[in-house]
Amino acid sequence: MATIPELGDVGQSMWLDSIDRRMLVGEGLKSFIRMGISGVTSNPTIFQQAIAASAAYDDAILELSRTNPDMDIETIYEWLTVRDVQMAADLLRPVHEESGGRDGYVSLEVSPRLAHDTDATLLAARHLWQVVNRPNLMIKVPATVAGLPVVEQLIAEGINVNATLLFSVERYVAVAEAYLRGLSNCAKIDSVASVASFFVSRIDSKVDKILETIGKPAALALRGRIAIALARLAYDHYKAVMPFRLAEISGKPRPQRLLWASTGTKNPAYPDILYVDKLIGPDTVTTVPQETLEAFVDHGTIHSSLEGKLDRARLDLETLKGLGVSIETIVGELEEEGVAKFEASYVAALATLEEKRLFMKQSR
Repeated sequence: MATIPELGDVGQSMWLDSIDRRMLVGEGLKSFIRMGISGVTSNPTIFQQAIAASAAYDDAILELSRTNPDMDIETIYEWLTVRDVQMAADLLRPVHEESGGRDGYVSLEVSPRLAHDTDATLLAARHLWQVVNRPNLMIKVPATVAGLPVVEQLIAEGINVNATLLFSVERYVAVAEAYLRGLSNCAKIDSVASVASFFVSRIDSKVDKILETIGKPAALALRGRIAIALARLAYDHYKAVMPFRLAEISGKPRPQRLLWASTGTKNPAYPDILYVDKLIGPDTVTTVPQETLEAFVDHGTIHSSLEGKLDRARLDLETLKGLGVSIETIVGELEEEGVAKFEASYVAALATLEEKRLFMKQSR
């Protein structure tokens, strides 16, 4: 059995990868905060599932339809998601203040339709920052090539950023550099914050299928290991670079912490807290769906597991390469698939809202 405060003693924060109107108006998020949860992340898939799963948003949809009959469906979606994020940010505000701005954040993603458009993403991010109007908001920006200049510019403007959909060490390095460049031009250096969200279970899901097709003992032995290997190498870069580069910047800049995302175990043959258990270390965040949180509290153990083991990580990647598997190709595909998945969820959420609005109009 483990507790979240004990995880904090090791230097890691735990954020909840879920948001839902029912959780916000009831005791749900409040109870998680009492347990030690110190942040919330969201994405289009989470919002789509929340809107479709219950009637919790129906009153708001009906009211918007009555008072603003010409409001387009994307504006309704924005209104609902912004309100959820504002409510979560208000509940987490004491955590933000007590932690000195280290924690207490809620992430809201720009439209995934803009993931390859730098200018449009920048405008959308500024807009969300203004309409949410909470200091503990983080704007989620997909860390595509087009997203890197957005990360830099938003940080320079003092806007908190969650750089998301990271699958490779190389792209993480680029995100960290964008953050550091942004800090060098930031007038709000003491308050701006950022995380770099490195997705783990999706990597193993894709790599494992290839390894099982190869079928050799050396290939099968790598299953469930590649995501952790990449995460450890990314963290090694963080330790080698971030503290020293921050020391060169005047003021009190915060480090851009690595955040482990997609931590729910997708392969039932693996331990249900595999990606929490193996990636515990200082100055990191782990974001978990509710079922993973419950599993961690039930049978997790607190131990520093992230640092070290770099030789093993490098050997695993070399073995993968020797089997003819290109990790570069895989992570490129994962980025494309990640953007496409979130865009599909966004479109599905809009369709759900349209169906609900039409039904309400017909029922009046």
